[in-house]
Amino acid sequence: MARVYNFSAGPSMLPEEVLKRAAEEMLEYGSSGQSVMEMSHRSKDYQAIIDAAEADLRDIMNIPDNYKVLFLQGGASTQFAMVPMNIMTGSGKADFIITGQWAKKAYKEAARYGAARAVASSEADTYSYIPKVTKDMIDPEADYVHICMNNTIYGTKYHALPEVGDVTLVADISSCILSEPIDVSKFGILYAGAQKNVAPAGLTIVIIREDLIGRAMDITPTMLNYQTHSEAGSMFNTPPCYCIYIAGLVFKWIKSIGGLEKMKEINERKAKLLYDFLDSSTLFRGTVRKEDRSLMNVPFVTGSEELDAKFVKAAAAAGFVNLKGHRSVGGMRASIYNAMPEEGVAALVQFMKKFEEENKNV
Repeated sequence: MARVYNFSAGPSMLPEEVLKRAAEEMLEYGSSGQSVMEMSHRSKDYQAIIDAAEADLRDIMNIPDNYKVLFLQGGASTQFAMVPMNIMTGSGKADFIITGQWAKKAYKEAARYGAARAVASSEADTYSYIPKVTKDMIDPEADYVHICMNNTIYGTKYHALPEVGDVTLVADISSCILSEPIDVSKFGILYAGAQKNVAPAGLTIVIIREDLIGRAMDITPTMLNYQTHSEAGSMFNTPPCYCIYIAGLVFKWIKSIGGLEKMKEINERKAKLLYDFLDSSTLFRGTVRKEDRSLMNVPFVTGSEELDAKFVKAAAAAGFVNLKGHRSVGGMRASIYNAMPEEGVAALVQFMKKFEEENKNV
């Protein structure tokens, strides 16, 4: 069996040892006589799985006791409605910093439920940077300020949080969750689709400060009320059982390699290897301002659509797949999430050097 290096932006690679463990347990989990895929979510065996997953996530992210961890469905996109329905209920106002497609969608969805305001945006420059926002730009009466911490499509990332004063900060961390330490206490809500750094598609993780629960609008559907899931321990309805099981294995894998500090070291080495090559290349170039570059998603171009297409095709043939950039920006994008091994990035750089040499006169 020959596994490729998968640079997909999501669903993305999972750690090989996690996949092997899941394969070993596919037919029977422990001594239960059944697969996790078949297991009742009301069983003692499954309760132990979800409890361990939450405990390990709390451990590796150092989540304070006054925050709830919810394992939900609906993807991060459902959170674009859940957040305003649940906490845009004081002044009925919220501020948004628009740094990409997903941040813009969150803003547009919130505008259905209250007074959403775009504080700043980098859309005019194809979201190639993170706008600088100061505290005086934030409405002190806003119920929350929303940011997208890492922008998957455009390859930008917040390396320093915006100053929001006493206003609650909410962040979509779908494409950077568990890539490095994060101070949870600086946020009211953190949410993430799991399919990039945690588990297969189907699971959404929400970390919410307890005082923000129980404020939902009267129109909020039962399934979109954080209180519903908090009170039921993420078991109000059948949860995405197998995804949570895989997430639990990933959490244990992160703990085994030394936690998020170690994860950050590895991710910084991988990113540096690729960015250093792009900065020295005569054919390829990165598209993001250096100070705002993502550790997870690295977009790049040759300057020629024809050559871009040739590279993507040649790379796939050589075992480097899913390097085509998002349709809205073109070019290429290498997503180098936690599970991408360092040797995968090194091999990609060597292939890019070879391609550059072979096409320098094209």
